[in-house]
Amino acid sequence: MGAVRDSDLSGGKLCRLLVLALALVGCWSPGSAGFGLWGHGWLSLMYGKSPALVLPLLLSLQLTALCPTEAVEIYTSGALEAVNGTDVRLKCTFSSFAPVGDALTVTWNFRPRDGGREQFVFYYHMDPFRPMSGRFKDRVVWDGNPERYDVSILLWKLQFDDNGTYTCQVKNPPDVDGLVGTIRLSVVHTVPFSEIYFLAVAIGSACALMIIVVIVVVLFQHFRKKRWADRADKAEGTKSKEEEKLNQGNKVSVFVEDTD
Repeated sequence: MGAVRDSDLSGGKLCRLLVLALALVGCWSPGSAGFGLWGHGWLSLMYGKSPALVLPLLLSLQLTALCPTEAVEIYTSGALEAVNGTDVRLKCTFSSFAPVGDALTVTWNFRPRDGGREQFVFYYHMDPFRPMSGRFKDRVVWDGNPERYDVSILLWKLQFDDNGTYTCQVKNPPDVDGLVGTIRLSVVHTVPFSEIYFLAVAIGSACALMIIVVIVVVLFQHFRKKRWADRADKAEGTKSKEEEKLNQGNKVSVFVEDTD
């Protein structure tokens, strides 16, 4: 990533040098060295005596519009909800043409939802600097990594008066311009269930119901087989007793015959 950013910066410098060269060509004409940059070239352009000088100036204006500007781009979640009493990470990342160095500075500020003055939250320059007073004292810590273009912070023990807009401003000289990142934090009693939560609950309930049905079917088959086995054993026992009685009756008949 660093190599790409260095090449972008070199390209921007080269583009600006080209713009300057074209502007000098358009503003200078042979035989007017005494006028310098503001001499005959500008006068000729104004009075239309050297139309050929218009082309370099027009090219320089177009290249000025096309040249990449050195500005820090900041990325945040935009809107965030968190439960009262919990901790929340205010994520802020950035991109810059210039490599990250010791000149990097990060400033976090806060503006309450109900209005009021802007309040200091956190500052970073080589080392993190926590607020020494105010509502955020001992409640905010550094949770970023500048080498990975991450300048996030962690806010502890949320309160309802933490509702509002948090701003993240990054300056990485020579990239010092750019928009400020904002996060609109809403502190709530409970986080409302989203569609994903409902889907997870539905899938979990369906899986639990299927498991219960399988268990019921298995138990039913088990008790059914056991009942059949008991009936078979009972029938076999009854048959054995009848056969035993029949055999005893036959033995008695044979004994009586032998006695006679």
